[in-house]
Amino acid sequence: MLFPTHLLVAALIGRRSRLSTPWLVVGAALPDVIDKPLAMAGVVELYHSVGHSVLLVGVAVPIALYSRAGLAAAIGWGSHLFLDAFHVVVNGRGTDVLSLAWPVAAPPDPLAVPPGSFVFHYVGSRSFMLEGGLWLLAGLFALAHVRPDTGTESPGNVK
Repeated sequence: MLFPTHLLVAALIGRRSRLSTPWLVVGAALPDVIDKPLAMAGVVELYHSVGHSVLLVGVAVPIALYSRAGLAAAIGWGSHLFLDAFHVVVNGRGTDVLSLAWPVAAPPDPLAVPPGSFVFHYVGSRSFMLEGGLWLLAGLFALAHVRPDTGTESPGNVK
């Protein structure tokens, strides 16, 4: 999934839950904020490594138990990992899910494409079409909840 979609999904989770939307978004951003610079600097070989590893659950659970903000960040992080796993499976690269077990396991044939080039590789894929549909639905939802006379959200739609 593209980075903005991870943030959108975190915001949607925040909209539908009582969790802190900013902390959900922070958690959803963390895997890419950690891993992309590490890979671009040559510290790790894969663009899905440290921040995308489910082995961080040992860090995420105590943080989630510490506070509601920690819970929101952990759920945002988990949503990022889920969406990335979903997108590689939908695109027919199921073995890429092994990157979630970094450094214990790695995909046998990883797609080692830098973030900028990845966009061009990704456009037109099955997962990209689903992602586009998600953005379309989010846009329609947003339009349905804006009062035409002021451009603000309708009072009946505020939580």
